[in-house]
Amino acid sequence: MTHPRSVPVIRVGTALAALLFVGSACFWHRKAVREAAFDVPEGEIALRVTNHNFLDVTVYALHNGQRTRVGTVTGASAQVFYLPARLLGLGREIQLLGDPIGSSDFALTETLIVQPGQYIEWTLETDLRRSSVGVY
Repeated sequence: MTHPRSVPVIRVGTALAALLFVGSACFWHRKAVREAAFDVPEGEIALRVTNHNFLDVTVYALHNGQRTRVGTVTGASAQVFYLPARLLGLGREIQLLGDPIGSSDFALTETLIVQPGQYIEWTLETDLRRSSVGVY
């Protein structure tokens, strides 16, 4: 017959053994190699625009004092554009302008600096002032 106090010790010991086994399995698990987010043609920059707005939005790149039309993103959809590197300014800088069709509102990013191999993700919200952008 087992002593009444030995049962909790066995349970604690079993729990610790299971935790040690699971913990070591997690430690030795290899992480998958991260693949590129986009298959970008040489010399171009990927721009992914997610449009949560219900209006279609025309996207422009502002660079070197010029405005270049990139394309249009349909309302409530996403689109990937490939921008030629020439659209980057001298300091590899660019701004994005979103002009919704049928509205006087607009979305304008801050100046973005894009290094080789990076891509831009721009999320246009229903209230364009709340839109967000990131360079990855």
